Amino acid sequence: MNPFTFARAQDAADAVRQGAVAGSRYLGGGTNLVDLMRETVERPSRLVDVSGLPQQIEERPDGSLLVGAAVKNTALAEHLAVRTRFPMLSRAIASGASGQIRNMATVAGNILQRTRCSYFYDHEGAHCNKRNPGEGCDAIEGVHRMHAVLGASSACIATHPSDMCVALAALDAVVHLQGAGGARQVAFTGFHLLPQDHPERETVLQPGELITAIEIPPLAFGANSTYRKVRDRASYAFALVSVAAALEVEDGVVKDVRLALGGVAHKPWRARTLEQMLRGQPASASYFEAAARAEMADARPLRDNAFKIPLAQRTMVAVLDRLATVHS
Repeated sequence: MNPFTFARAQDAADAVRQGAVAGSRYLGGGTNLVDLMRETVERPSRLVDVSGLPQQIEERPDGSLLVGAAVKNTALAEHLAVRTRFPMLSRAIASGASGQIRNMATVAGNILQRTRCSYFYDHEGAHCNKRNPGEGCDAIEGVHRMHAVLGASSACIATHPSDMCVALAALDAVVHLQGAGGARQVAFTGFHLLPQDHPERETVLQPGELITAIEIPPLAFGANSTYRKVRDRASYAFALVSVAAALEVEDGVVKDVRLALGGVAHKPWRARTLEQMLRGQPASASYFEAAARAEMADARPLRDNAFKIPLAQRTMVAVLDRLATVHS
């Protein structure tokens, strides 16, 4: 048992003040942090409960949404504006976990959840640079079927576990932060970090900084979007590959497209190469296939996860083909 103190924040400013104490961690739904504490992977000396902060979803006149960090995943997925304007987000959240977990998990907690790599959790028997920098990564020569093929490094090949975050990356969401130095905003696609030489640095958060909200900008073609998750079983499984995509087609030509991948990298992977290739091109399977191959061209598989490359390509093509068919 690792002793810790517990405090409940009254508001964001109070949370930041309490979170500035060394060894503090913010506690939202606790669905990942509490597990890590049980395994003694996380050992905070102080928990600051932020679950009581505002749980509002504000619909703005321009069509954007401002989602409070303490909003529960279920509430976000079931919100009418999300289901009608951004269905990829609603479907991603529904794919993420059991109903009980979604009822507890918060938006900010989902964003900050940590990898489920078994070597990261095995603090007694495995080497892990994410847990102990400089120790090594046993996953590289070990069991790595579920691990990254894009953006990995010799220091870490873990994947980001979130489904919701894949949709937020595709939607160009913005993270609102508050810390001792004031408030700031960070593009969601830049919030999570690739491992490089420092896999222990997972986000751009500064010590004691708090996520206060997520902003989802308006997207004119957001209604024509979806999320597809490929996994080993129908429930309670993390993605082998997932795709969040929105597509706008005009006269048979791709006018605009947004696409992000999950299950293949240390962070939600925005498919910039694919998007650039498809804009202005015919909305046909052959062009989708070429763009998907180009997106995965830099993939670097290991012994047991090379299957993720063709799987990701086929899933991207299938999702885009479906959206193009629905659009027409």
